[in-house]
Amino acid sequence: MQEAAKNQLQSHAESQRWQEPRFEVDVVRNNRVIPPCPSGARVDSLDPRGIGRMRFVVVCPSLQGWRYEFLVRAKVSAKVAVAANDLTAGKILSPLDLLQVRHDITLIPDTFGNLNEVDGMAARRTIRTGEILRQNMLAAPQLVKRGDQVRIVARHENIEVTMTGEALDNGVRGAQIRVKNSSGTVIRARVTEAGTVEPADLP
Repeated sequence: MQEAAKNQLQSHAESQRWQEPRFEVDVVRNNRVIPPCPSGARVDSLDPRGIGRMRFVVVCPSLQGWRYEFLVRAKVSAKVAVAANDLTAGKILSPLDLLQVRHDITLIPDTFGNLNEVDGMAARRTIRTGEILRQNMLAAPQLVKRGDQVRIVARHENIEVTMTGEALDNGVRGAQIRVKNSSGTVIRARVTEAGTVEPADLP
C-alpha cells in the first residue's frame, strides 16, 4: 500500500515538476482481517489526484474474491520558490527577489520549483519576505500597453526591417495584438519584449 501511494505521489511530482520531493506516507490502520487471495491481490487508486489524503482499494479478483478500501495520509515537501524580500504589486521579479527553500507543500501544490519559471513574472499583489510563491500570486507582465509607441521588427535570415507603430491592445510576451504601423495599416503582431513586436505571420 505504501509503495502504491509513493508511486502515485512520484507521478504527481513529475507532472508538477517539483524539485527534490520527499514523501512520508502512513496507511490508516483498522481492525479488519483481510483473508488471503489465492490469485494475488491488486491495489487501485480511487483518487489519482490525491496528495494529503489518498484512497486506495485492494481487490482480490478470484471467484470468491473481496474488496477493501484504505485511506493513506501523506506529507510532501519539496524545494520551492519563495520571496527573498518584500515585493510590491506589479513588481517584475528578478533573480535577486527569489530564493529556493524546502517547504511542506502537502496543502499548497500550486508552487513553483524552478526559479527560472518565475523570473520576469509580475506580482499580482504585495508579497512578504519568505512567502511561498503560488501560481495565483504571479502573472506574465504586460510588455506593451494600448497607445504605446512600439518597434515593429521583422527578421528573415540575415535581414532585419524595423518601423514604428502604435499598439491598439495590451499584450504580454507571446500575445498577439493589433498594431497600427507608420503607414496607417493595422496588422497582427506578436509581443516579443517590452515595447517591441514582430509581425504575427512570421514563424
